[in-house]
Amino acid sequence: MADPKGFLKTTERELPKRRPVPVRIMDWKEVYEAGDSAQLRRQAGRCMDCGIPFCHQGCPLGNLIPEWNDLMWRGEGRAAIERLHATNNFPEFTGRLCPAPCESACVLGINQPAVTIKQVEVSIIDQAFQNGWVQPQPPGRLTGKTVAVVGSGPAGLAAAQQLTRAGHTVAVYERDDRIGGLIRYGIPDFKMEKKQLDQRLAQMTAEGTRFRAGVNIGVDITWDQLRERYDAVVVATGAVVPRDLPIPGRDLPGVHFAMEYLVEGNRVQAGDTVENQITAEGKHVVVLGGGDTGADCIGTAHRQGAASVTNLAIGKQPGITRPESQPWPMQPTLFEVQSAHEEGGTRQYLASTVEFLANEVGEVRAIRLAETEYIDGRRVPKAGTEREIPADLVLLALGFTGPESADLSSQLEVPFTDRGNVDRTDDYATSIPGVFVAGDAGRGQSLIVWAIAEGRAAAASVDRYLEGETSLPSPITSSAHAISL
Repeated sequence: MADPKGFLKTTERELPKRRPVPVRIMDWKEVYEAGDSAQLRRQAGRCMDCGIPFCHQGCPLGNLIPEWNDLMWRGEGRAAIERLHATNNFPEFTGRLCPAPCESACVLGINQPAVTIKQVEVSIIDQAFQNGWVQPQPPGRLTGKTVAVVGSGPAGLAAAQQLTRAGHTVAVYERDDRIGGLIRYGIPDFKMEKKQLDQRLAQMTAEGTRFRAGVNIGVDITWDQLRERYDAVVVATGAVVPRDLPIPGRDLPGVHFAMEYLVEGNRVQAGDTVENQITAEGKHVVVLGGGDTGADCIGTAHRQGAASVTNLAIGKQPGITRPESQPWPMQPTLFEVQSAHEEGGTRQYLASTVEFLANEVGEVRAIRLAETEYIDGRRVPKAGTEREIPADLVLLALGFTGPESADLSSQLEVPFTDRGNVDRTDDYATSIPGVFVAGDAGRGQSLIVWAIAEGRAAAASVDRYLEGETSLPSPITSSAHAISL
């Protein structure tokens, strides 16, 4: 354990400061200033000897959090990254992007602010990269078996790295022109600069993983052809079908899905030229949806020079304290102020969007809103409360409904669940021999930490299918809920 009296000496939760708003909205660099090693050591030392570390249960990866907190408190960064990598392939992703359910489950959080687990995690991996401690781990032998991984998001990359290290020849297929899935095209650079992704891909390439960008499976290569070429296939295509809002005016120019907007922003930051880019410059921007994707749109709009930014959510504003219906160690729904919210704009709750209104040339100019009321558990617009707000650019950040299913259904005849996800067994296998599914494609829209956990677990099942047994660790004993402690 860390300092036995650490949680008594340091009772406050300390995090690195975010760069000043006027400075950071002028660039696309990550928002946090460099961390203080003394502060980090104090926070790691707050990890207490709690007997049963519920943070393990809160983390789908089963991260060995008390162990690497202790090592960081002792100044043993190299040992800390070894313990962190034992359960998590990409802590530089989760340390920046995960909402940290481990912190909600922290035992110290019962009566004090939780340990800054996420900050300790990202500091461990950043220090490891800076010191050259992250090295390729090529397999000691090759099995002669081949695996295709379709999709290069966190689930696909985790499965690919595990299977490569097991000795299989792995090729990752991605239909976009660059590898990374939503990590590459979807997450703005101010949340995670792409150098974090690139240095990990360099390690995976050195280990032997092969990457095939710009190949659309189902179009350029059929799913049946892929099965013929490889001994096993992992479907890790994500849940990328956006949830729409079918109301009057939805087809007006200026109304877009959030990912259309964010992807173009990522491409421009990568140096690409995007014709007719969707941009917020000089516009009144309205973002529908109060989640992480909505916050990404807000931060992007500020950096593009929006005239105003308004964020609308149909439901009630969450509270600032844990609700009684979500007791410890559950992850509570709380009012969150992300870095993008600090940068300006307004947030409105209980706002139902009724109609998108057009200007004289047929483009969106405003949104007609009404207050939300609850009738028989349903959220509906309240009569007599309608009003208009200006909107030159509307971004729909309402979540995702599931994976794209047409090619999988027609070419592989893979069954889907009632919720629209690829049907699978508890060992991530589909009804098609040799075809497995990991991440959001089988789970539905979820957290990055679940994607990595499922990628690792699916890799263990693929290895067992190919070799009859596996030595790969599997953090999840069931595809739905169970977590090994």
